[in-house]
This record gives sequence, C-alpha cells and structure tokens, in this order.
Amino acid sequence: DPDVPFVPSVPEDQFILVEEGDPTIIPCRTSDPSSQVTLINSLDKTIHAFYDSKQGFTGNFPAGSYTCKTMVKGVEFKSDEFLIYILRATSELPVEIEALKTVYKTGETIVVTCVVFDNEVVNLQWNYPGKVKEKGLIKLDDIKVPSQKLVYTLTIPEASVKDTGDYECTARHATKEVKENKKVVITVHDKGFVHLEPQFSPLEAVNLHEVKNFVVDVQ
Repeated sequence: DPDVPFVPSVPEDQFILVEEGDPTIIPCRTSDPSSQVTLINSLDKTIHAFYDSKQGFTGNFPAGSYTCKTMVKGVEFKSDEFLIYILRATSELPVEIEALKTVYKTGETIVVTCVVFDNEVVNLQWNYPGKVKEKGLIKLDDIKVPSQKLVYTLTIPEASVKDTGDYECTARHATKEVKENKKVVITVHDKGFVHLEPQFSPLEAVNLHEVKNFVVDVQ
C-alpha cells in the first residue's frame, strides 16, 4: 500500500523492554517487502542494523527513541516512534530477607524486608500467617544508586499471637526459569514476660568471711 508503507503498530509494540546485553527487534514492518528502510535514533543519526521486512530491525540497541523511514515515489514516510528500555537482569537471583527483630508483643507492628539485588525483572510473592486475611501492607522501593536493588517491605500493623509463624518471600525471574526464596520465623507473644530461675534455696547459710555467689537465670 503506497499510502501506508509501514504496517500500523499497536501501542504494545512501541514500548520495547529488553534485558541488558540481549538483542531485540524494532518492529517497523513494511507493506512492500522491497522497500529500502533506514533506522534513525532521537538525534536523527542513522543506525546500521540487519533489516527484515516481516520483522523489522534486529540488533543490540542502546536505550532510547528510534524511528524508521522509507521513500515511496520520492515522498518520505516515517514509522511510529519506538522506545527501548534496558532492564538490568542477571542469570542468578541474589535475595536477602531481614527482620529488625523476630520477637514481638501483641499490638506491635511487624516489619520484614526482602531485597533483590542486580535485577529489575522480578516477580515477588509473600507468604505469611495473615496472608489469607490480606493483613499485610506491601511497599516496593526501586533503588538505582549506588547499585540496583528492589526492596520489598511487608508491614503487619497491630500484630496478634495469630501472626506467629514463617514469613517467606519468593522471587521469580520474569524471563528465566530462576527462583529464590528466603524465610524468617516471627514470634508474637500475648504480653512481655521475664522468667527467673534462682539457682539457690529460699534459705542459705554462710560461714563467717565466706564468699558465696547467688546465681539467677533470667529469660
């Protein structure tokens, strides 16, 4: 179709997510397979890459904006703009779980964090005693500097004894068959307590000038 040299693209095709180091396709396809197509970046600079009229340009492209152009009977046509986003991802999935403390009293707020390092394409799920009642509040902080890390924070307000148990986060790589899970055990007591165990009798005898130790185990 000389009036529509580039096959119209859907919005999903215009936003291209690619893992760091992986090749990708800029899908500006032509209705005429013999069309001569040029790829340009946001600076209007020509980018050299392999072209297939049924797929588009293939290559390792830096993040940024790209447009394809072609000539039909002396008239220049441009394709839609394609935006490439580079996502950091590694084949391994380093994950750490952390709790400021593991013993709580009723009414306190439980806070557990799960940190995923060096990856941006991750699906993370929590499993914890109050999940069925959706008691937890989950927050995500995407930190880029000084290094890439995703910090998932699970908060349980007004904890009760029923919130005692395993708190587990499972991270799954979005594009590779890799997963990692970490677990911490949280205990919630109805109230605070101190348990004393004296290591001596109610009545003790001591000789004159004798030094005697009185030991109490405190929990």
